[in-house]
Amino acid sequence: MTHQPEQATPSCSSVSRRDLLAAAGAVAATFAVAAAPAHAATPSRARPNILWLVSEDNNPYVGAYGDPLARTPTIDALARDGVLYRNAFSTAPVCAPSRFSIITGLHAEAAGPAHHMRAEGELPAYVRGFPEYLRQAGYYCTNNDKTDYNTVVDLAATWDASGRTAHWRDRPADTPFFAVFNFQTTHESQLFGAPDGVTDPAQVRVPPYLPDTPNVRADRAHQYDLMAAMDAQLAARLAELDADGLAEDTIVFYYGDNGGVLPWSKRHAVDDGLRVPLVLRFPRRWAHLAPARPGSAIDDPVTLMDLGPTVLSLARVPVPGHVHGQVLAGRQRTEPRRYAFGMRGRMDERYDMVRTVSDGRLRYIRTYAPHRPYGQVNAYAWQLKSYQDWEQAHLNGTLDDVQDRFWRERPAEEFYDTHADPDHLHNLVGDPHHRARLEEFRRVLAEHMMEVNDNGFIPEGSALEGYDDAREPGAYPLRRIMALAARAIAREAAHAPLFLRELGDTNEVIRYWAASGLLIFGHGGAIDHLAALEERWDLEPSPHVKVVLSELLVKLGSHRPAVSWLAATLDTHENARVRLQAANALTYIGDAALPALPALDRAAAGSDRYLRNCGRYLGLVLRGEYTPQTPLFV
Repeated sequence: MTHQPEQATPSCSSVSRRDLLAAAGAVAATFAVAAAPAHAATPSRARPNILWLVSEDNNPYVGAYGDPLARTPTIDALARDGVLYRNAFSTAPVCAPSRFSIITGLHAEAAGPAHHMRAEGELPAYVRGFPEYLRQAGYYCTNNDKTDYNTVVDLAATWDASGRTAHWRDRPADTPFFAVFNFQTTHESQLFGAPDGVTDPAQVRVPPYLPDTPNVRADRAHQYDLMAAMDAQLAARLAELDADGLAEDTIVFYYGDNGGVLPWSKRHAVDDGLRVPLVLRFPRRWAHLAPARPGSAIDDPVTLMDLGPTVLSLARVPVPGHVHGQVLAGRQRTEPRRYAFGMRGRMDERYDMVRTVSDGRLRYIRTYAPHRPYGQVNAYAWQLKSYQDWEQAHLNGTLDDVQDRFWRERPAEEFYDTHADPDHLHNLVGDPHHRARLEEFRRVLAEHMMEVNDNGFIPEGSALEGYDDAREPGAYPLRRIMALAARAIAREAAHAPLFLRELGDTNEVIRYWAASGLLIFGHGGAIDHLAALEERWDLEPSPHVKVVLSELLVKLGSHRPAVSWLAATLDTHENARVRLQAANALTYIGDAALPALPALDRAAAGSDRYLRNCGRYLGLVLRGEYTPQTPLFV
């Protein structure tokens, strides 16, 4: 483990009126809470209180992390008095799968479909939200107020209070507390139509992969303003702690729930989508539980999945043996890990499968849908003017090669030195100087996927999904599936006969990846086998597999009624996620999807948000009415 002195916080050359107002608000909050009664101000002396302060959708745009534009005095002070983690990552680049891992201590891909955005992961009966263990040990646990856990969590068993009024002040006398406060100030939605702020857009850095437009600069400047506002909110909450006389008995965590939120960050399994701020402050009484002295910085990679086990350790509660997270502090502290794993699944209405691993410097990314572009249009994200400008420039043909990469198909493997190349511009996969490390990261990722029984290869809606179901003997032959999927993304014609044979397998997931291998490779790998594929399409019982085969047959020019079948599936299938898979297949067959317009219009008028967004977008495209500025999110 490496510890480094904290970097000096960059100073601002001037104090703006808005900064003064924010500071005044924090001071006012201090006086307000000072006047409030301190409920049970003397907790049990045997165990510390624990306070989580959580911001949303932000990378470390923080002075303590060396950002010269940041105005974050509260977080900077926490870092001076505490421990800063330089290489902290969420396990997913979006909130709900990330919170699944935080509350359960498990990788979301271990319990499908939790790895998808807004899904319901299927857990074994013995898994609990970790605050339940704290409550059993006598802690008063409050959550204010996010509960998007991507699985069914017994909130009554997990929290003493959960909601916008939940607070440690309501606990019984002499009771230690664990309190969570979520601040949505930096959430993605706060950038949609944000007014002019304090940060000068001319001063922000525009990454080379983005076009340098006024909207791109404005969005990046607004994020700094939101970070400053959030920092003032943290100050007000910490003032409440001081006013109640609890600061010296409370360990404070500050972290971001996932990376983001600017283009090619949130929702993407790259450094900017996964890297988050994480600072822990230990008062003097509990300094012996800290992993390092005050003002230290730790370089070892950690993930937000480690937070729950760490809290249990600090509270002297045994950490359950089933959790994947490690313990960062306290008596049960574990050896530092060498690697942090992350992933991307379905993001709202768009399907994808990406797995990644980082050691804090090098990042390896494996994409299992390289035939899809990085830039799949996402209705919610496209409310951000930065995305609108980027796509419009792509459509206008004004982007350079680096900027246009986002709109093209992807390599199956990427490998980056994130210290030398934080923008992921130079893929090192073909560099002979990095061959040994590349092989290491390939092996480590494959071992991890096997260890957690990664459910990501299972099409969403299949009966095989879930922690227990995917572990039934013979149901999900993961090693064989991973080998087949590796051949699928290799895009080599020599594998076509193998895929054709595997289309006759009895296992749905094997057939799914055999069909995907032919689709990913494209026209040249499958056209010679059209008759066999048409026969297979006629016989295929699984709608998940048939969706993939339908997209393939349309692209091969088959006369089978594949478009009609996709439209009917979109219209009538009982499983909304199968319908969504059909909608995505229609999205990528061009004008051949025109006969499906009535079904797309019905989807756009339906009750499922993702089907509505998918249907509206493709309907506009097919009618020639789409522009990046067209409102899609309904």
